[in-house]
Amino acid sequence: MNKTAVIYARVSSTTDRQNTERQIADLSSYADKAGLVIAGKYEEHISGAKKNEERAVLAECLEFCFSNKVSVLLLSEMSRLSRNVWELQETIKKCVDAQLNVYFQKEGISLLGSDGKPSLITPIMVSVLGVCAEMERENIKFRLNSGRAKFIADGGKLGRKVGYRKSDEQKKEQYAEVLRDLRKGKSMRDIAKLYDVSLSTVQRLKKEFVK
Repeated sequence: MNKTAVIYARVSSTTDRQNTERQIADLSSYADKAGLVIAGKYEEHISGAKKNEERAVLAECLEFCFSNKVSVLLLSEMSRLSRNVWELQETIKKCVDAQLNVYFQKEGISLLGSDGKPSLITPIMVSVLGVCAEMERENIKFRLNSGRAKFIADGGKLGRKVGYRKSDEQKKEQYAEVLRDLRKGKSMRDIAKLYDVSLSTVQRLKKEFVK
């Protein structure tokens, strides 16, 4: 019986590595208890609101799972797959069509039952929880925008503090993926688009760190 599994972990920030490590540790522990053999681990630092085609690591992860007939894809929670309900449903349909089970640890649900067939209740739960995740994202955006507007109305100024400058180590940590792709010789324009940073930032990073 196929007992292979792949872990996919995602955080929105390129500097929030601790949460990624926690996701992987928790899912690795689950896999060990379930008797699953980890065939791969994928980490991505990108917003869950991004479209599927913008999430290169997720695409690579799914392609690996489909090509290698992996049994189950492990995620810490449903929002790690997407915070957009339509993108979530699209990805889940691809997994079901490919007979790839997906397990969401926080929600405690799997796409496929023990017989390998889609659960009757799971599509309903996925839709409801997906909508909840998207509503949560919109609420967060509303609170941030509201707080920012009040800060400005009270005389506050946005932007970097005068005299502030990130250290080289902070830059290397924040832009680890950008620097990795620059060293691989990828197009600076493609990198800027992929990681949602300005072209001038990519050019500056190449000048400072990639010789």
